[in-house]
Amino acid sequence: MGIKVKAVERNVSFDKNSEKWAYVLQPDLYSKLSQSKVIQEAALRSGISKGAINAAWDAIGEVIKAWATEGHSVAIPGLGSMRFGLRSTSVADVNKVGAGLITSRRVIFSPNQDIKKELAETSVSITCYDRYGNVVKRVTSTDDSDIEDPEDEPTDPTIPSGGGSDAGVETPGQVTVSATVNDESMGSVTGTGTFAPGESATLIATANEGYRFVKWEDGVTDNPRNVTVGESDVTYTAIFEAE
Repeated sequence: MGIKVKAVERNVSFDKNSEKWAYVLQPDLYSKLSQSKVIQEAALRSGISKGAINAAWDAIGEVIKAWATEGHSVAIPGLGSMRFGLRSTSVADVNKVGAGLITSRRVIFSPNQDIKKELAETSVSITCYDRYGNVVKRVTSTDDSDIEDPEDEPTDPTIPSGGGSDAGVETPGQVTVSATVNDESMGSVTGTGTFAPGESATLIATANEGYRFVKWEDGVTDNPRNVTVGESDVTYTAIFEAE
């Protein structure tokens, strides 16, 4: 069958006064297969009753959740391993360290060698759409099929980790939108996280009592601020001042 991908022409410029058009790859929409459908298919292939598979499914799920929340990297039968991680901002003052620094919590899945081999051998079909929604080209993959493994990616030592996980690990195909402020006592920013290229992120700067939001560091005064996610990680800085 292969993996279906769309290449959609989008305006990836962060400057609202100029345009920069590029084709952004994104997975085509797939139907979501329910737990009952997966269990039914597994029962047909294995000869084991649906009741037995369902009970094992539930038990394994509970064990994985329990151990992952304790900071373990937990094996997922036949697939690989899963662990929890987070991304956060940093502060120079130890008295300001707290859970509020966490910008996103994530699930990190690392495939085993069999899954990597299966993915490497799976063809990719790309349909290209221009900015008007017209199909302009279709492409079939002929690349070297490199497989990204989050366990093999370098760790950013400047980012604190939590839950026994490496917070510097990125989810393949995702871009991190983060934010800082000129003075953390004046306010904060919400709406950060990881997004697929081409998606929209909405950043909201909230001033603490006695302060007000002025602008973003690049001069934009919109608040909330809607941004189109590009191809690489980006950080926005909110500027606050006393009222």
